[in-house]
Amino acid sequence: MKLMTVLGARPQFIKAGAVSRALRNFPEIREMILHTGQHFSANMSDLFFEELELPSPHYNLEINRLTHGAMTGRMLEQIETILLKESPDAVMVYGDTNSTLAGALAARKLHIPVMHVEAGIRSFNGKMAEEINRILTDRVSQVLFCPSQTAVDNLLREGFGQFDSTILQPGDVMEDAAQYYGPRALERLELLHELGLKDKDYVLCTLHRAENTDDPVRFQQIVAALNTISLRMPVVLPLHPRTQKLLVNLGLRLDSILLPPLGYLDMLSLLQHARIVLTDSGGLQKEAYFFSKFCLTLRDDTEWPELVTGGFNFLVGANKALILNTLEEVLSKEFPLKQVFFGGGKASGKIAEFIATFDHIP
Repeated sequence: MKLMTVLGARPQFIKAGAVSRALRNFPEIREMILHTGQHFSANMSDLFFEELELPSPHYNLEINRLTHGAMTGRMLEQIETILLKESPDAVMVYGDTNSTLAGALAARKLHIPVMHVEAGIRSFNGKMAEEINRILTDRVSQVLFCPSQTAVDNLLREGFGQFDSTILQPGDVMEDAAQYYGPRALERLELLHELGLKDKDYVLCTLHRAENTDDPVRFQQIVAALNTISLRMPVVLPLHPRTQKLLVNLGLRLDSILLPPLGYLDMLSLLQHARIVLTDSGGLQKEAYFFSKFCLTLRDDTEWPELVTGGFNFLVGANKALILNTLEEVLSKEFPLKQVFFGGGKASGKIAEFIATFDHIP
């Protein structure tokens, strides 16, 4: 069984690290990794491959810094060439990036089965590029690996039960990664000591989503909220290049501890020692839950509604008053009893077992 894994962004490296480790338990599976190059800097790419024990990519297309259409088009063209050369039995894609969509489309047009890890996720926000990518990828995939029952329900409501696809619910591979790397990251205290941070005495924040960085009014509201929070406790913010550029363009000051993009283990270390999380990231919302941290989501919607209804995650958008009031409320709460939303850390093994017995679906 020759499996071609297409990836390109740091959340995909995390997910692929967990699944690739499970795949190595099945010698009949030969995995080849195709890196589109969508995330390309040392901290956005190389370090993740090293920390996650991912094999070096067999191919690196180095496609980045382009518009959505140009990036996806070039990826589609070059992935097709590689698939024609390698003739894999299946192509596996992760998540919802341009790399995900390009890999899925290239494979489907060549009648190669597509397996989508993290299928069925929906924010119901059609303005998000990620939402478009994930919907289209699901529709052309033959195997849909769903991280939660909510994801399965989304697919069934959209009629996927009648399509030529197999819907499975192995769980969320990011929980597998959190369980595997969490204890190792917890002991990495160098960064905390370097920054003068105390355990459970700071806010961890990420801010990069287009709905915030493309809207100066939203962005300024969030920055104002963070500056107010920083008067009470330190705010640690690994800064995305797009966010850094916007701060300069708008002439804004952010009174936070600003860091360059971090590797996975350093980020997990900061997360586990933080008091609370503020983010517009999709993945960090789940990781906060995995490590029993309340999360304030700087968006108007989320792909993980079960975390909101369960009282673990709070949608605060870009409203300064709502952000500050919710933070005050949450700081006095005890973290609720967790539930098994995402499979309990067994997803990667279940995915690998399925692939080992996979028979071609026309």
